[in-house]
Amino acid sequence: MTEQTFETALAARTEQMLDACTLCGKCYEVCPIVDAAGAVDAEAKPGEVVAGVLDLVRHGEGSDVAKRWAKGCALSGDCIDACDYGVNMRFLLAMARVAVAKHTSPLADLRKRGVTNFRTMAEGANALPRLQLSAEELTRLGQRTRDRLGHGSTAKPGEKPDFVFYTGCNVLKTPHIALLALDIMDELGVTYQVMGGTTHCCGVIQLRTGDTEMSGNVGANTIDKLSEGKAGVLSWCPSCHVQMTETTLPALEQIRGTRPFEMTPFMLFLAERMEALRPKLRQAVPMRIALHRHPGVKGVVEATERLLNAVPGIEIVDLDQPAIGLMSHALGALPDYKRKLQREELEAAEAAGVDALVAVYHVDHRELCAHERDWPFRILNVLEIIGASMGLHEEDHFKRLKIMQDADAIVNDCKDLIAEHGLKPDVAHRAVANAMLAEQPLPLRGG
Repeated sequence: MTEQTFETALAARTEQMLDACTLCGKCYEVCPIVDAAGAVDAEAKPGEVVAGVLDLVRHGEGSDVAKRWAKGCALSGDCIDACDYGVNMRFLLAMARVAVAKHTSPLADLRKRGVTNFRTMAEGANALPRLQLSAEELTRLGQRTRDRLGHGSTAKPGEKPDFVFYTGCNVLKTPHIALLALDIMDELGVTYQVMGGTTHCCGVIQLRTGDTEMSGNVGANTIDKLSEGKAGVLSWCPSCHVQMTETTLPALEQIRGTRPFEMTPFMLFLAERMEALRPKLRQAVPMRIALHRHPGVKGVVEATERLLNAVPGIEIVDLDQPAIGLMSHALGALPDYKRKLQREELEAAEAAGVDALVAVYHVDHRELCAHERDWPFRILNVLEIIGASMGLHEEDHFKRLKIMQDADAIVNDCKDLIAEHGLKPDVAHRAVANAMLAEQPLPLRGG
């Protein structure tokens, strides 16, 4: 019997979904992105568009409207709930993109592209936290410092922590968010091991380029590292969560016959502990806020609203704006549409007279935070509000630096930390330019 690999397990799971699909078209009908993606064909029925996606998955070729749908998918996840037959169209659209990539480029080119994309991401994820944090803070987040490797664990020696807190890579660019998550867990008396950064990649970058073999190797290696907690893994990054729970973990379960852990989004973890959390929300935070919503990970928006409603003084204002995508980054294939959504939300927040626009995820914070300079409200992360009510605070250096809008000034501001961490100034400058300032989908109103 041939030994099963990640790729054969992934192919088997894909084939099961292809067989289960009845071409009813419900997934297409509920998708919020088809118009913006140009995935509308007046002459094609919804089921025919879905059939085109299945052709893409099987052969790497399909109808143009199916290609546009697959390319524009923002991972909102509405399609998953719409299906009565257990088909995850979000997963199949990802497999369609993989198939198209494999059909159009040799593996060597896909692998090279994956390596290049990973190195670009890694430079920013490694450099930006070192422009903001001390060695002690980096150690707390489980990141290597110049003279030691911090393990980021609060469990007693020889004991397993209650959870592994999996940061992913990119939240480290806005480290105050990750630090607040740890502060809150400390207050709840939960022990944890922090894992994340570029040495614990989920494999999504490799999957996006079409290199399924490397994606499986990277993801399996990280999953083996994450199998440390007594009660499972808490995820922060939604793209890591979807990659692990919808692609890598199911494939490994098929190969190994068991799933090493369950993965819970951090906001759901907090909401599940509302009874323990509520008495610690002692300080009033008198603010009218609007929530920047992305529904891609089921239950996170609802959990966030429940948590915010438990904070004394908070009033949530509904801006009546579309909630689309896994997070802002997932709209990258539709840049004009993303700018439109962000502009209209900022205008609605101004018209509503809110005190703050509040996001959950790190990517949304990175893309929105500099707008605080030009609009009459603050841009905050939800953990800043929860933390404030608990008497917890972590400085948002990322926002302070990005508002400067000047790479030279930012590097100069961070010169002491650059020296402390032995970071090369040209690397720091490149990270600021590419991973901070260039990540501005909607230009600042004041230029």
